[in-house]
Amino acid sequence: MTRRRFVQLSAAATALFTAGGKAQLLYAPSLTYPAVKVANLAQVRTGEPIPFNYPDASSPAILLKLGRPAMGGVGRERDIVAFSALCTHMGCPVQYKGGRLVCPCHYSMFDPAKGGQCYQGLASSWLPQIPLRIDAKGDIYATAVMGLIWGRAKNV
Repeated sequence: MTRRRFVQLSAAATALFTAGGKAQLLYAPSLTYPAVKVANLAQVRTGEPIPFNYPDASSPAILLKLGRPAMGGVGRERDIVAFSALCTHMGCPVQYKGGRLVCPCHYSMFDPAKGGQCYQGLASSWLPQIPLRIDAKGDIYATAVMGLIWGRAKNV
C-alpha cells in the first residue's frame, strides 16, 4: 500500500466516524440475523451456563448470568451475556469455569464481563458476543453476532 492510499483510506475512515459512526460498514456489512429464543429469565441461574446454537445449528453458543454487570449485558443487573462457544484460536469449544471462558485445547481464556476479551493464551481476538433481548414475558432472544465465528467467511 502506498503512502498516498493509506492517507486516503485514513481520511475516508475519519470522515465516516465523524458522520455518525457508520465506519463499521467498512469491515462488517449488515447481516440479517434471526431472533431465536434461548431461555426464560426463570431458567437462568448465576454461574450455570446454558448452551444453545446460534445463528444456526452448527454454531455452538453459551448464555451466562455472571452475577456482576457486563459489557453488553441484559437483565435487571445487566449481567446476562452470550458468546460463540468456539475459541477464536482454532475453534475448540470453550467452557465456563471460575467466572471465565476457557479453551481446553490451548488454554486461551476470555473474560465474559469484558465482551469476551482474550486475556491469556494463543487466541488473538475476542469471542464473538451475541447481543440479547428480553421481552415482556422474560423470554431471552439472541438477535445477532458481533464478530466472526471461527472457521467462517461470514456468519449467516
